[in-house]
Amino acid sequence: MCKVNSSLYVRKTMSGRLEPGGETHWIPNTDVYVTEGTLIIKVELAGMRREDLELTVEGNRLMISGQRPDGSRSTKCKFLVMEINYGPFECVIEIPPGYDLSEAKAAYQNGFLRIDIPQAVRSTKSILLPVSEVK
Repeated sequence: MCKVNSSLYVRKTMSGRLEPGGETHWIPNTDVYVTEGTLIIKVELAGMRREDLELTVEGNRLMISGQRPDGSRSTKCKFLVMEINYGPFECVIEIPPGYDLSEAKAAYQNGFLRIDIPQAVRSTKSILLPVSEVK
């Protein structure tokens, strides 16, 4: 199980060196745990709407992205403390073998995105493979 940095956070320079991206991006707090044969991913996304979230599956990677709007403050404000992240985010999680992303279910409630990924079903019955004759 691995939380991967996304291309949003790092860019490669002409010399091949990695640098932070040009815009401000953030990574939401994430819990990943297993219970009763299901991998659970819980992402803290307070202040967002369900329709502002996008989940994409590529192979064994789950990408969670979106944008938290910052429309509640004046443009002339001067921060004394700023701990809440706004703007675009992207989080990529590599799912370990043995889980079936095609059967994943996601729900967003009270500022938390929860994704349940069941274990892949393993067949225990024998299968007879036909052998053809090459002529």
